Amino acid sequence: MTLAELKTLIQSYVENDETTFVATLDDMILNAEERIFELIQFDYFRKNVTGNLTTANTYLTAPSDFVMSFSLAIIDTIPEYHYLDKKHATFMREYNRDTIAESQRGKPLYYADFDKELSTGTDNGSTLIVAPIPDRDYTVELHYLYKPISLTSQTAGTWISKNARNALLYGCLIEASTFMKSEPEMQVLYESRFGQEVQRLKNLAEARGRRDEYRYDSIRTNVT
Repeated sequence: MTLAELKTLIQSYVENDETTFVATLDDMILNAEERIFELIQFDYFRKNVTGNLTTANTYLTAPSDFVMSFSLAIIDTIPEYHYLDKKHATFMREYNRDTIAESQRGKPLYYADFDKELSTGTDNGSTLIVAPIPDRDYTVELHYLYKPISLTSQTAGTWISKNARNALLYGCLIEASTFMKSEPEMQVLYESRFGQEVQRLKNLAEARGRRDEYRYDSIRTNVT
């Protein structure tokens, strides 16, 4: 489903082509997409990227579409993957504070998702923090959940518009009925339809997740 097709559907359902309403359609779509993304963690929205830890630098800048990490691994030259244990950011900062001396640096064993903006007051984007402080440069692979592109900026269609079409439509109709101050019965109807579609997608995502987790864990038993 394209952006134009979705907008036409919304207007057809609510029978509204008023200028102010049409001008807010992009915002309605964005809100509906965000709600779906928050409710369902699709395996489709996972990526693997490689990067580099540098000597004495405990931070690793996350990709611009980063939401949360699943794993971080150091890749040796063999190549062999060494998965770091995920910890809370508070643990990481305390650990590194106690091992700041150069002689106490080493191969990182732990990592955490870390909001650098909260601690420094500057917007540096999403960051990961590792410990111990690296004693040299390391190549790493990050497996993470990413935020998908919105249909409003990819008019030809997105994964959500193609695979969660009904959930997206009903999510938009909820936004539209709220904007229009529609009768409560219509809002309840759209919420019910939206809930049914989200549950269907959750069931599919969980079933696929269990299958992939089993396969992934089986692979990881052979690495350190």
